[in-house]
Amino acid sequence: MMIPMMMLASTSCQQKVEKVPAIDMTDMDLTVSPGDDFFRYANGGWIKKNPLKPEYARFGSFDVLRENNVVRLNDLFAEMAKMTPEAGTVDQKIVDLYKQGLDSVKLNAEGGQPLQKYLDAIYATKDKKALAVELAEMNKYGEGGFFSIGVDADLMNSKMQVLYLAQSGLGMGDRDYYVDPANAELHKGYTEMLARLFALSGYEDAAQKAENAVKIEDRLAEVSWTSVENRDYTKQYNPMSTGQICRRWKGFDFASFFKTLGLPDQDKIIVQQPSFFDGFSRLFASATLGQLQDYLAAGLLTSAAGSLSDDYYDASFDFFSTQMSGITEQKPRWKRAMSVPNSVLGEAVGQMYVHKYFPEEYKAKVLELVRQLQVSLGQHIDSLDWMSDATKAYAREKLAAFTVKIGYPDKWKDYSTLTIDPALSYYENLRAAKAWYVKDNLSKLGQPTDPDEWGMTPQTVNAYYNPTTNEICFPAAILQPPFFNADADDAVNYGAIGVVIGHEMTHGFDDQGRLFDKDGNMNNWWAPEDEAAFKAKTAVLEKQYSDVEILPGIHANGALSLGENIADQGGLSVAWTAYRNSLNGTEPAPIDGLTAAQRFFIGYAHLWAQNATDEEKARLNKLDVHSLAENRVNVAVRNFPQFFEAFGISEGDPMYRPESERVMIW
Repeated sequence: MMIPMMMLASTSCQQKVEKVPAIDMTDMDLTVSPGDDFFRYANGGWIKKNPLKPEYARFGSFDVLRENNVVRLNDLFAEMAKMTPEAGTVDQKIVDLYKQGLDSVKLNAEGGQPLQKYLDAIYATKDKKALAVELAEMNKYGEGGFFSIGVDADLMNSKMQVLYLAQSGLGMGDRDYYVDPANAELHKGYTEMLARLFALSGYEDAAQKAENAVKIEDRLAEVSWTSVENRDYTKQYNPMSTGQICRRWKGFDFASFFKTLGLPDQDKIIVQQPSFFDGFSRLFASATLGQLQDYLAAGLLTSAAGSLSDDYYDASFDFFSTQMSGITEQKPRWKRAMSVPNSVLGEAVGQMYVHKYFPEEYKAKVLELVRQLQVSLGQHIDSLDWMSDATKAYAREKLAAFTVKIGYPDKWKDYSTLTIDPALSYYENLRAAKAWYVKDNLSKLGQPTDPDEWGMTPQTVNAYYNPTTNEICFPAAILQPPFFNADADDAVNYGAIGVVIGHEMTHGFDDQGRLFDKDGNMNNWWAPEDEAAFKAKTAVLEKQYSDVEILPGIHANGALSLGENIADQGGLSVAWTAYRNSLNGTEPAPIDGLTAAQRFFIGYAHLWAQNATDEEKARLNKLDVHSLAENRVNVAVRNFPQFFEAFGISEGDPMYRPESERVMIW
């Protein structure tokens, strides 16, 4: 795919990179001792300078970069919208989606009308077999409920793509919102929101429909696996044939469902939570047709609310954003509008972004950093006193086999068959876009895994490790100041982007990544005694986080966040060693009164500078596999003797952890 010519004419990637100070001292709070609260010491000034905006539930260093990108991309789209691109081009698709998202007059005039025929189709079903067929039709367009279906790499044969079935269908996202009595107010608010959406669509029995829908979700929640259980890849790998699925779960017409989706009989479908499907089958068989219809209609209403009129969006916002997360103000329409083409046509937008905002020389510089971090992690593996030589040797093989993706893909996604029609409603165009993605995904079934495919767009401020391809990926957007600046202090760069790189590498050896071999297959290459030692060490780390009370009466979920906590610790450890290796025995001079070691740890802490509402902290503690920002700093650094030495922290200081209670894994 080519870069749109109108953008080539007006942009350039030659960005001037400003020389930056080692540490912005105004981001710190020097009235706080690093031995009392290192997170506040390093970030207290930033926290005061960046009070939480009402449109956010949380806002941190990553969000600063994301906000910059939002403005950059909106400027690109706004400039494109002044032109009349040729029909069928990627420019036309971006411009029309952007304009439709901005057109509040048309959206409000249409109300819920664009959705009505799809709601009618649900209620037109005469029996449960017909409803199973309708559910398959909804799945073709990225809608549906009860469970999810999709194609991905086979965990045991990662070079091939296979079909997966997984639990899903909970509007609030996590089973605890339904089964934990402490969430009764949220449960009530969710039911009221659904009633509001049904009423907006003209249903006189809106309250009853909402109640029916939530009762179905309650029953799904009862049989759903917990977030922690869903981290266990081995328990989620349950291959079954199409025939076995149809025979075991007779309460739902899987045969008609698969046929309607156009899926031929499969010898292998990976069922991730078999006990959930036992419960789902019983539920579908015992519930009335009307209850099941109300449930599917409720899911359709909530998923569509953001692409309909303001009253639908308001109803959704008041619950999901305000009640669940504490957000008090909606994002301006232009931000919502620009996010859609950025999502739907992500790599096309990414190509423009890279051309204008990503200096090409960064790619080579970051690749060199990655090489240094690989050397460092290899040194750590060699020095482990709890791992046998045989397991170390295989760990080194896996490390050497990493695929590294930096900046942007070599092969861009082709959107030529995706149609965006300005004559259709905003909702229908988004529905068509989702259908394109579903068709694209299902077309991979039985095909070789594409090693060149990216799991993130270049303009995404994030990074990832994929165990089935054994790859680490760092999109262009995260390789920007303040996380990475080629002209910045090395200590800060290693403490920031160096830790990010080390973090993703360590995911290859965390409690999930370690289950996969160098070829990306789930294959236990660990000696039993090494596995036992690893589990003993990670149990200590899990407890360190779970002991922290994040809100009155609420403790951090160290089991849910274990993989990320291992990666944070590993990232810090290998980045520190890589930095010290780079010095070749020299010792940099202090800058602004801060030693190189202090700047390294402060650079790390600045990654996680953040403000958040209490509601959002509670929500994240249920759903997010990452620890809260304060814990990613204060719990992580307390296992490092280098941290204590750098800041003169000793026994009696709140941040101090006795050596007997520390744990180092990688």
